[in-house]
Amino acid sequence: VGLCLFKKEMRILMVGLDAAGKTTILYKLKLGEIVTTIPTIGFNVETVEHKNINFTVWDVGGQDKIRPLWRHYFQNTQGLIFVVDSNDRERCTEAREELHRMLSENELQDAVILVFANKQVSHTQYLFKKNI
Repeated sequence: VGLCLFKKEMRILMVGLDAAGKTTILYKLKLGEIVTTIPTIGFNVETVEHKNINFTVWDVGGQDKIRPLWRHYFQNTQGLIFVVDSNDRERCTEAREELHRMLSENELQDAVILVFANKQVSHTQYLFKKNI
């Protein structure tokens, strides 16, 4: 009596520059483990369940030639995960420009935005690598 027997559905779009780690994150969420991936040409889509929510996560390739295709995934997107390789200092400006371009899109105005700083190296790891 009064139990909620249905799951809420949410559409999530995960984008970012190539090699940021989007597909690795997707399969870590789905399978709970790190898997070997190859560059995504096109997209991967998986349903990830958490509590009473079914997240349909669209992981779209980030190579510069296919970024214009991102907008074809905007419709009905409720959440946007923008993945950044936090070690890739050279492309920080490029990542920021792509994120700002997306934030100006009308179809994403109601989406919840998460900027995911991936591949962070702890201070201890940094010192260890620096001293090797």
